[in-house]
Amino acid sequence: MKKIILMGRSEAGKTTLTQALKGETITYRKTQYINYYDVIIDTPGEYMQTARLGRALALYSYEADVVGLLLSATEPYSLYPPNITCMVNRDVIGIVTKTGEKGARPDRAAAWLGIAGCRKIFYVDSRSGEGVAEIFAYLREAEDELPWEKEQNRKQRGEEYGTE
Repeated sequence: MKKIILMGRSEAGKTTLTQALKGETITYRKTQYINYYDVIIDTPGEYMQTARLGRALALYSYEADVVGLLLSATEPYSLYPPNITCMVNRDVIGIVTKTGEKGARPDRAAAWLGIAGCRKIFYVDSRSGEGVAEIFAYLREAEDELPWEKEQNRKQRGEEYGTE
Protein backbone atom coordinates (compact mmCIF):
# COMPACT_ATOMS: atom_id res chain seq x y z
CA MET A 1 0.00 0.00 0.00
CA LYS A 2 1.32 3.44 -0.87
CA LYS A 3 1.86 5.71 2.12
CA ILE A 4 -0.25 8.90 2.11
CA ILE A 5 0.19 12.14 4.03
CA LEU A 6 -3.02 14.07 4.65
CA MET A 7 -2.77 17.86 4.64
CA GLY A 8 -5.39 20.55 5.08
CA ARG A 9 -6.55 23.27 7.41
CA SER A 10 -8.09 22.56 10.81
CA GLU A 11 -11.41 20.74 10.62
CA ALA A 12 -10.91 19.73 6.98
CA GLY A 13 -11.52 16.12 7.98
CA LYS A 14 -7.99 14.65 8.03
CA THR A 15 -8.31 12.75 11.30
CA THR A 16 -11.86 11.63 10.50
CA LEU A 17 -10.65 10.30 7.14
CA THR A 18 -7.74 8.59 8.91
CA GLN A 19 -10.22 6.87 11.24
CA ALA A 20 -12.39 5.83 8.26
CA LEU A 21 -9.38 4.45 6.36
CA LYS A 22 -8.35 2.47 9.44
CA GLY A 23 -11.89 1.12 9.92
CA GLU A 24 -12.25 2.77 13.32
CA THR A 25 -15.34 4.27 14.90
CA ILE A 26 -15.48 7.96 13.98
CA THR A 27 -14.91 10.13 17.07
CA TYR A 28 -13.72 13.71 17.30
CA ARG A 29 -10.07 13.89 18.19
CA LYS A 30 -7.94 17.01 17.77
CA THR A 31 -4.60 16.22 16.14
CA GLN A 32 -1.84 17.98 18.08
CA TYR A 33 1.22 16.62 16.28
CA ILE A 34 2.19 14.53 13.25
CA ASN A 35 0.70 11.03 13.66
CA TYR A 36 2.09 8.02 11.79
CA TYR A 37 -0.18 5.03 11.21
CA ASP A 38 1.44 2.37 9.04
CA VAL A 39 0.52 3.86 5.63
CA ILE A 40 -1.20 7.09 6.78
CA ILE A 41 0.41 10.27 8.06
CA ASP A 42 -2.13 12.59 9.74
CA THR A 43 -1.05 16.22 10.20
CA PRO A 44 -2.46 19.03 12.36
CA GLY A 45 -4.27 21.79 10.47
CA GLU A 46 -2.15 24.41 12.17
CA TYR A 47 0.81 23.23 10.09
CA MET A 48 -1.10 24.28 6.95
CA GLN A 49 -2.31 27.52 8.49
CA THR A 50 1.01 28.79 9.89
CA ALA A 51 3.88 29.70 7.56
CA ARG A 52 6.60 28.65 10.00
CA LEU A 53 5.01 25.25 10.64
CA GLY A 54 4.01 24.85 6.99
CA ARG A 55 7.63 24.31 6.03
CA ALA A 56 7.59 21.12 8.11
CA LEU A 57 4.86 19.70 5.84
CA ALA A 58 7.25 19.88 2.90
CA LEU A 59 9.76 17.80 4.85
CA TYR A 60 7.17 15.28 6.05
CA SER A 61 5.90 14.84 2.50
CA TYR A 62 9.17 13.10 1.62
CA GLU A 63 8.13 10.22 3.90
CA ALA A 64 5.02 9.52 1.81
CA ASP A 65 4.35 8.20 -1.67
CA VAL A 66 1.22 10.34 -2.10
CA VAL A 67 0.25 13.77 -0.79
CA GLY A 68 -3.47 14.19 -0.12
CA LEU A 69 -4.69 17.79 -0.07
CA LEU A 70 -8.00 17.90 1.80
CA LEU A 71 -10.62 20.59 1.36
CA SER A 72 -14.02 20.46 3.02
CA ALA A 73 -17.03 20.85 0.74
CA THR A 74 -18.36 23.31 3.34
CA GLU A 75 -15.39 25.70 3.12
CA PRO A 76 -16.07 29.25 1.92
CA TYR A 77 -12.45 29.60 0.68
CA SER A 78 -9.27 27.64 -0.08
CA LEU A 79 -5.82 28.02 1.48
CA TYR A 80 -4.16 26.34 -1.51
CA PRO A 81 -2.47 28.69 -3.98
CA PRO A 82 -2.68 28.01 -7.73
CA ASN A 83 -0.35 25.27 -9.00
CA ILE A 84 1.07 24.43 -5.55
CA THR A 85 1.36 20.75 -6.49
CA CYS A 86 4.38 21.45 -8.71
CA MET A 87 6.34 22.09 -5.49
CA VAL A 88 6.11 18.41 -4.51
CA ASN A 89 7.88 15.57 -6.29
CA ARG A 90 5.18 13.07 -5.24
CA ASP A 91 1.74 12.22 -6.58
CA VAL A 92 -0.67 14.83 -5.23
CA ILE A 93 -4.37 14.07 -5.03
CA GLY A 94 -7.26 16.26 -4.00
CA ILE A 95 -9.76 14.98 -1.47
CA VAL A 96 -13.07 16.79 -1.06
CA THR A 97 -14.41 15.95 2.40
CA LYS A 98 -17.75 16.42 4.16
CA THR A 99 -19.66 15.91 0.93
CA GLY A 100 -22.80 14.82 2.78
CA GLU A 101 -23.11 17.85 5.06
CA LYS A 102 -25.83 20.46 4.75
CA GLY A 103 -24.75 23.28 2.45
CA ALA A 104 -21.87 21.25 1.03
CA ARG A 105 -20.48 22.47 -2.30
CA PRO A 106 -18.24 19.62 -3.50
CA ASP A 107 -18.10 21.10 -7.01
CA ARG A 108 -16.60 24.35 -5.68
CA ALA A 109 -14.06 22.53 -3.48
CA ALA A 110 -13.06 20.31 -6.42
CA ALA A 111 -12.58 23.37 -8.63
CA TRP A 112 -10.29 24.94 -6.03
CA LEU A 113 -8.28 21.71 -5.75
CA GLY A 114 -8.03 21.67 -9.55
CA ILE A 115 -6.65 25.22 -9.54
CA ALA A 116 -4.11 24.07 -6.93
CA GLY A 117 -2.96 21.47 -9.47
CA CYS A 118 -4.70 18.27 -8.32
CA ARG A 119 -5.47 16.17 -11.38
CA LYS A 120 -7.09 13.30 -9.46
CA ILE A 121 -9.86 14.29 -7.04
CA PHE A 122 -11.77 12.06 -4.64
CA TYR A 123 -15.08 12.85 -2.96
CA VAL A 124 -15.42 11.55 0.60
CA ASP A 125 -17.94 11.50 3.38
CA SER A 126 -15.94 9.71 6.07
CA ARG A 127 -18.92 9.31 8.40
CA SER A 128 -20.96 7.38 5.82
CA GLY A 129 -17.92 5.73 4.25
CA GLU A 130 -18.65 7.19 0.81
CA GLY A 131 -15.46 7.45 -1.25
CA VAL A 132 -13.19 5.63 1.22
CA ALA A 133 -12.97 2.50 -0.97
CA GLU A 134 -11.91 4.63 -3.94
CA ILE A 135 -8.99 6.07 -1.96
CA PHE A 136 -8.00 2.55 -0.87
CA ALA A 137 -8.10 1.42 -4.51
CA TYR A 138 -5.87 4.34 -5.55
CA LEU A 139 -3.31 3.63 -2.82
CA ARG A 140 -3.36 -0.09 -3.51
CA GLU A 141 -0.34 -1.79 -5.01
CA ALA A 142 -0.43 -5.04 -6.98
CA GLU A 143 0.40 -7.35 -4.04
CA ASP A 144 -1.96 -5.67 -1.54
CA GLU A 145 -5.01 -7.36 -0.11
CA LEU A 146 -7.54 -4.80 1.08
CA PRO A 147 -9.26 -5.38 4.44
CA TRP A 148 -12.66 -6.33 2.97
CA GLU A 149 -10.97 -8.65 0.44
CA LYS A 150 -9.05 -10.36 3.23
CA GLU A 151 -12.31 -11.12 5.05
CA GLN A 152 -13.99 -12.33 1.84
CA ASN A 153 -11.01 -14.53 0.92
CA ARG A 154 -11.02 -16.11 4.39
CA LYS A 155 -14.70 -16.95 4.04
CA GLN A 156 -14.09 -18.46 0.61
CA ARG A 157 -11.34 -20.64 2.05
CA GLY A 158 -13.68 -21.70 4.88
CA GLU A 159 -11.60 -20.06 7.59
CA GLU A 160 -13.10 -18.35 10.59
CA TYR A 161 -12.93 -14.57 10.65
CA GLY A 162 -9.96 -13.22 12.55
CA THR A 163 -7.78 -16.33 12.36
CA GLU A 164 -4.72 -16.79 10.22
